[in-house]
Amino acid sequence: DMKQILATHHAPSPHWVGDGFPVRSLFSYADRKLPLSPFLLLDYAGPAQFQAGDHRRGVGEHPHRGFETVTIVYDGEVEHRDSSGGGGIIGPGDVQWMTAGGGIVHEEFHSDAFTRRGGQLEMVQLWVDLPATDKLTPARYQAILNAQIPDIALPDEAGRLRLIAGEYDGYQGAAETFSPVQVWD
Repeated sequence: DMKQILATHHAPSPHWVGDGFPVRSLFSYADRKLPLSPFLLLDYAGPAQFQAGDHRRGVGEHPHRGFETVTIVYDGEVEHRDSSGGGGIIGPGDVQWMTAGGGIVHEEFHSDAFTRRGGQLEMVQLWVDLPATDKLTPARYQAILNAQIPDIALPDEAGRLRLIAGEYDGYQGAAETFSPVQVWD
């Protein structure tokens, strides 16, 4: 059975988010012709090398509402703080799952330790739209450490799957979600 191509698109040019995250958007809500629901955006940051210093790079306080951001760090460290009292530092293999819900103000910066030592930063951020019934849910923050994420061997030595959200072969992902999504790494 032949599949039909629904659309093709070109990723936007690379750009900076604040002064700490050089990103390439793989897809974005800005291109509303794409049928990606519940996904709104996928940004890939890095790999980028940052020199050691004392100026913390990142993006200052800004609001979100009605969706969730999922940040997966591959290299470096990111520190998050938000108006719900949530926050923490995530490093290689860790995930932060922020539910903006009815509204949140947050900031993300390179951690103090990463700023002082410098190094390579590589991460992705996925935005997941909340179902209409959950748009005004209270904001929350989930720091999911690498050790909490099921790491599953695929059949026939095909590789490994890290199960961040959803279900695979009887295993359950570590994240609590509002949308029934599968997020595998």
